[in-house]
Amino acid sequence: MGASNNGFTDAGLRRLHDVLARHIDSGAVPGAVALVGRGDRTHVLALGTMNHGGGEPMRRDTIFRMASTSKPVTVAAGMVLLDECRLRLDDPVDPWLPELADRRVLKRIDGPLDDTVPAKRPITVRDVLTSTFGLGMDMTALGTPIMNAVFEQGLTPDLPTPMPEPDEWIRRLGTLPLMHQPGEQWQYHIASDLLGVLVARVTGRPFEEFLRERVFGPLGMTDTGFHVSADRIDRLPDLYAPDPQSGEFHVWDEAADGRWSKPPAFPGGGGGLVSTVDDYHAYFRMLLDQGVHGGERILSRAAVELMTTNRLTPEQTAARTALARDNVHLSHGQGQHGGWGFGMAVRTYRGDYAPVGQFGWDGGSGTSTYADPRTGLVGMVLTQTGMSVPNAARLIHDFWTTVYQAIED
Repeated sequence: MGASNNGFTDAGLRRLHDVLARHIDSGAVPGAVALVGRGDRTHVLALGTMNHGGGEPMRRDTIFRMASTSKPVTVAAGMVLLDECRLRLDDPVDPWLPELADRRVLKRIDGPLDDTVPAKRPITVRDVLTSTFGLGMDMTALGTPIMNAVFEQGLTPDLPTPMPEPDEWIRRLGTLPLMHQPGEQWQYHIASDLLGVLVARVTGRPFEEFLRERVFGPLGMTDTGFHVSADRIDRLPDLYAPDPQSGEFHVWDEAADGRWSKPPAFPGGGGGLVSTVDDYHAYFRMLLDQGVHGGERILSRAAVELMTTNRLTPEQTAARTALARDNVHLSHGQGQHGGWGFGMAVRTYRGDYAPVGQFGWDGGSGTSTYADPRTGLVGMVLTQTGMSVPNAARLIHDFWTTVYQAIED
């Protein structure tokens, strides 16, 4: 089995192409762009078409809605502020987010919103970074008063109420009790959006502006942001959400005049970014290079280590694992890694082909991006097919299974 000059076997790369092409040719996913890299060499595959049913082919510079794969990238803004001592891990957030002072906590997660006790302590920066501040997207609590209120207040993207601008968003968040005591339990998503508000308050600048100056700009991530400008909109495909019963493809978000065709009211760190494989490769390669890109330090070595190692207690890890395992019908098997760092999953046990220590995340729009310190691998596969059905998840699983077989040691 001959080796290529970029750390992968020729046969392995051919097989990776064939495995992805099988998904595309079946019609389950219209198109995908994948990147694998080791060191300074990369291999990119662009397969299928931008739209369901044909049209323009996928290209290396196609722009994708990154969904929850935004989380591992936007958290870098918080790490910059930690490096500069403008934030400290165990400081309360109250001085910047007074809306979250004097929290009340539900006695029972399924109880009425006024059946509460006082929070035992303030919410800290650490709680926000580890997604343990007390409120989040809990798939085990759908239909409860607190989850209904989260949706009704527009605290999550377009489910069903559009998210308001950041000051109004945090005001609404402050009217709700917490689900759990601060620092007690890992919960999904809302902490990543909250971090964007915190960064904006600390810096006195819009979240996207700070990210662009301190992260996107230095890394050359010119196609990454919270919307797509008119001169690039032709590189953004429609986003599909196939019907779970019939499998029929429905457009969830159009490219032209869609949610990402103009600046959003709320720049969501939890799921709002658009980007390309090359932009995301630059970011994750920087993490593998311990915070350095092109000779310039973006984050300290210590900050990267903190982000990319497990930060959860055994009790919190057990709760997170149970959430992924018991809701596999919703996640299609995604999320079963064990640990969580800052803004991203960290594998703490070997449950599939990826080794312990791999870090990154997946997105509901059919995206997946991870880096692996053990092998020096950065890999990602991006689609325009949302995970309303298992199609994209199956492609993602097969991508990672095949990538790890293609590595030349």
